[in-house]
Amino acid sequence: MNDQESLAALLRERSVSFGDFRLASGKRSRYYIDARKTTMSAPGQLLVGRLGLAAIRAAGWAPAAVGGLTLGADPVAYAIARASADQPPQVHAFSVRKEPKTHGTARRIEGNFQSGDQVVVLEDVVTTGGSALQAIAAVRAEGGEVIGVLAVVDRLQSGRAAIEAAGVNVVVLTTISDLGIGVD
Repeated sequence: MNDQESLAALLRERSVSFGDFRLASGKRSRYYIDARKTTMSAPGQLLVGRLGLAAIRAAGWAPAAVGGLTLGADPVAYAIARASADQPPQVHAFSVRKEPKTHGTARRIEGNFQSGDQVVVLEDVVTTGGSALQAIAAVRAEGGEVIGVLAVVDRLQSGRAAIEAAGVNVVVLTTISDLGIGVD
């Protein structure tokens, strides 16, 4: 089994549940993908790091850092940053808070990010694209340049189109079809 197939198998095993769920978008779904159960696991970190870094490089992107809206994007960012340590050039990680801190530095973006950086925004699961668009807006507001979005799973709904309508290309590692799930 190659890395792509291994990631899909791991997501099916750890992250997919069936039932009646309300998604972050407010939509109802017959299935839920909690990608964190995969991206926060040891084998998931290895696979997401290798596949994510390879996908970023295959897209021709050379970001200074990768990150997105906390909490879903965090383990993906850490996995890619770690993989890049073995395959330079290194790519660092950052996190975008949902709201700026009200104490300390009062930053919205934490970690390895500074104004002027070219970055790739990460998503664990794309449904409507709302989380990625929120992270893109935060990065742009802080003077960063978003050169692309990488998602671990695309639910094959309106998310990819919404992000691309905002002028940002999207690359995905897997889709619900790869997981053997039909569109809601």
